Amino acid sequence: MSENRHSNAFLLGFFIFLGLSVLGYLLGQAAIEYRLYDRSVTVKGLSEHEYEADIVIWPIQFNTASNNLKQLYDAIDETSSDIKSFLIKQGISEADITFSAPAITDKIAQRYDNSRSPEFRYSGFQTVTVYSNNIAAVHSVMGSLSELGKKGIVFTGTGYDSQTEYLFTRLNEVKPDMIEEATRKARHVAEKFAADSASQLGKIKKASQGQFSIYARDRNNPHIKNVRVVATVEYYLSD
Repeated sequence: MSENRHSNAFLLGFFIFLGLSVLGYLLGQAAIEYRLYDRSVTVKGLSEHEYEADIVIWPIQFNTASNNLKQLYDAIDETSSDIKSFLIKQGISEADITFSAPAITDKIAQRYDNSRSPEFRYSGFQTVTVYSNNIAAVHSVMGSLSELGKKGIVFTGTGYDSQTEYLFTRLNEVKPDMIEEATRKARHVAEKFAADSASQLGKIKKASQGQFSIYARDRNNPHIKNVRVVATVEYYLSD
């Protein structure tokens, strides 16, 4: 009886040991396979293209001076009207032309010393803004604006707010193709890495898209925009 009990206990212990050994082996293999499956590579793909701007914002600024306030306002109105007529004659749509409120300076009121009185007490400043999608027409007019200067109009344009601005508003149109290109280039880099490391490229583990950036191609061609985006993709690797 005692021998049967010892024998049963031995068999039970043996099977428990065998089961734990098998379980340990399977867990070890699973851990190895998991580590192999978790291998990955992170790559970046760039898509970069040049596009023509589709909106131009052109501020035309001028000033005038007088000792009579009414005459000053009349001169501003006349100059604004001359500029508008010139722009329309050159092919700019009237709907694309707007006027800011005149800015008037009283130089006598601003004097804080006993220096000689200015020749003209009042000076007036106004901006005529062209907001147009006809960039070619606007460029043509820019080159001939000196014709108005010969008529006595004093243009100013040295400040930051007087700079011509070009906008690219079709980003949503080009986004899908650029994202696709950036992702395709990232995969090409990943495939090259996998081949060099004697690995197989697997599925995408994680992907992210960078922000689109838009800037002028160069200082002399601000109407040509460079648009770029970078895609970051992480791929699984296997042997």
